[in-house]
Amino acid sequence: MFSSDLEKKFSDLAIAQAKTEAQMLKTEATLARMGIHLGGMSNNNGENTEDYFYNSLYENRRLGNLQFDEISRNLHGKIARFEDEFDIAMFNGTEVALIECKYKANESDLLKLIDKKVANFKLLFPYYANHNFYLGIASRSFYPQLEMQAKEKGVAILKEKGDIIEIDANNLTIY
Repeated sequence: MFSSDLEKKFSDLAIAQAKTEAQMLKTEATLARMGIHLGGMSNNNGENTEDYFYNSLYENRRLGNLQFDEISRNLHGKIARFEDEFDIAMFNGTEVALIECKYKANESDLLKLIDKKVANFKLLFPYYANHNFYLGIASRSFYPQLEMQAKEKGVAILKEKGDIIEIDANNLTIY
């Protein structure tokens, strides 16, 4: 009798385990689909942010007191095994402005802009290597500490303000 009860319990346990595994597979599939949807929403927010700031700067190619003649969006450069993309780049005869666009900017975005983007741009587009570089970070939302940090480093702040963009570029630094 004891053996029969034990066999029944093991049988019930195996059935419950099979049901749990089937449910976990369904849950994993649902989470994977949700990840795709959430990733798509994130990409859409990023593209929407780039559109907004590019279109605004296209109409008024200024960064603080600097006037630019040309503007490019999603400028892509590639050499050998190295490539990078620049959200917005503005040019005049002696200066280049690189604007990084983020839906919600973080400190890592600012540091990447300062520490990597200028060097990468000069490597990928050597014609501009001797130009003066100015940086800006465009975002629909800023943490106050990030805004302060960007200003301290001479990086322009571009943010949405109603139907216009507000640009704080009073303390630009040449990079």
